[in-house]
Amino acid sequence: MALEEKTREFKFTRDDFNFLRNLSKEHSGIQVPDGKFDMFYSRLSKRIRVLGFTNFKDYCRYLNDHPEQEFTEFINAITTNLTSFFRENHHFDYLRDHVIPEILVRNKHTRQIKVWSAGCSTGEEPYSIAMTLLENVPADWTIRILATDLDTNVLHIAAQGIYAIDRVQGISETRLKQWFMRDKAVNPVRVKVKPQLQRLIRFNQLNLMEDWPMRGQFDFIFCRNVLIYFDRETKALLAKKYAKLLADKAWLFIGHSESLHQLSSEFGLVGNTIYKKLI
Repeated sequence: MALEEKTREFKFTRDDFNFLRNLSKEHSGIQVPDGKFDMFYSRLSKRIRVLGFTNFKDYCRYLNDHPEQEFTEFINAITTNLTSFFRENHHFDYLRDHVIPEILVRNKHTRQIKVWSAGCSTGEEPYSIAMTLLENVPADWTIRILATDLDTNVLHIAAQGIYAIDRVQGISETRLKQWFMRDKAVNPVRVKVKPQLQRLIRFNQLNLMEDWPMRGQFDFIFCRNVLIYFDRETKALLAKKYAKLLADKAWLFIGHSESLHQLSSEFGLVGNTIYKKLI
């Protein structure tokens, strides 16, 4: 039985799916393979219920006619946001042992560090970066972290900095006491990051396929598990744009299943999915 012929609450055809994934590719650059048919149905059915439609064809028509109202909701629904504190911990070890010592020498006159977390999801990555920096950088240095994502829902969660207790179970007790607050009387199953972390980070929505308002130079960029969504041409374009925003001999951290091999001549591999700008 074809996927679209399954008994469903809402009729969802292959034409509907192709329209929606082409829209995703056109506006966000996100590639959607055939295997995401059921995922699209599951996630977008919620929007169809909210809007009162009875099938996906009506939703496609609405999305086409009202992009200003609906496109953000559409992207929020289909994007996957899997993250955790200190995910791929070897990156943070490298940041501590190699990147920060070099920056402390390189930027000794400005005493400033500028970082971008691209695809920050619900905030665990930029907060992990902030903890690592504050633990290893002198207190009189200025640290600025830009954290961006396409999904406005996850950005709202990130800016609040409130997490279920199971989200921080992998963090050491020392770090929990230093960087998180917990009010057992009010909410015993949640923690909140402390203000000294939050004030380092600015959370903004950004579509990587549109103009980037930032002006370099970043000392390092985390862009992990983002490139996997794009085709080869788009990956190469993004690598070139990242290079322009990085200071000379600065670092780009990418995801565990990603590579810049044969995509960019502007970076050299210096660690496990860690690249350094060559010029």
